[in-house]
Amino acid sequence: MFNKIILFVKQIVYLIRIILITEKTMKNIYDNLSFKIAKQTTNDYSTSFSLGIRFLGSEIRNSIYGIYGFVRLADEIVDSFHGYEQSEMLDSLTVDTYKAIDQKISTNPILHAFQQVVNKYAIPRELIEQFLHSMKMDLEPQSYSQDKYEEYILGSAEVVGLMCLKVFLNGDENHYLELKPYAMKLGSAFQKINFLRDLKDDYHSLGRTYFPNIDMDNFSKQTKKEIERDIELDFALGFEGIKKLPYNTRFGVYIAYVYYFGLLKKIKKLEPQVLLNGRVRIPNAKKYGLFFQGYLRHSFNFL
Repeated sequence: MFNKIILFVKQIVYLIRIILITEKTMKNIYDNLSFKIAKQTTNDYSTSFSLGIRFLGSEIRNSIYGIYGFVRLADEIVDSFHGYEQSEMLDSLTVDTYKAIDQKISTNPILHAFQQVVNKYAIPRELIEQFLHSMKMDLEPQSYSQDKYEEYILGSAEVVGLMCLKVFLNGDENHYLELKPYAMKLGSAFQKINFLRDLKDDYHSLGRTYFPNIDMDNFSKQTKKEIERDIELDFALGFEGIKKLPYNTRFGVYIAYVYYFGLLKKIKKLEPQVLLNGRVRIPNAKKYGLFFQGYLRHSFNFL
């Protein structure tokens, strides 16, 4: 009789272990699926960032996909979902984001991936708040003053760079504080180039004029040159930060830098009216050529 009881208890324990292992396995499936969706989102929306992420260390790629997926989702609400209740959608996303972070799970795969990154790397909530604030600024057509321009860039680009920096440095707070200003400037340079590249759509389709104190109906060569010089200063400081990154992250970030710097060089050759009449692109052949040059410079430590 005693032996039968022991056998029964062992069977119960075995069944419990099987159930727990199964539940854990199913959760892992969902975790992996969430990052796959974040990765697919990145691939579909940005070939340049996708290539840059591909050259990061394998242990951090998913985390950067998680950040980009979240950023892209919020950006699409304010940029693309016209005819819908965009303000309500952004408010709902905000509530759901913080709930996902607090509960460490979400039925929205993009938010589920993002919350894992936030919780793993202790990404400060104020970075997320600043980002969502800038997204809210995009809900209404407006022209920006210098202060509003800087405020928007801080939230839409610089804090995203800081989120990624948290992942790159994996808890090294002293190194994070050292590289923080460089990461912000690099994010700022990328965003300002986006403004120039997307001038036509932002101004004519979305009613936005990000550059402060500029009459877009009289966008001159001198004004364009002043913006380009400002971007070059951001790039110079951002590049110094790239050289200080850990080796497993440096090349991926450098590839993004190479692409955007190539975009700036192309923009500098164009007349102002060209920017107002179409989106500037780099052909794939030229893009891959830039990446190959970047690979050689990085490989031979010529940064």
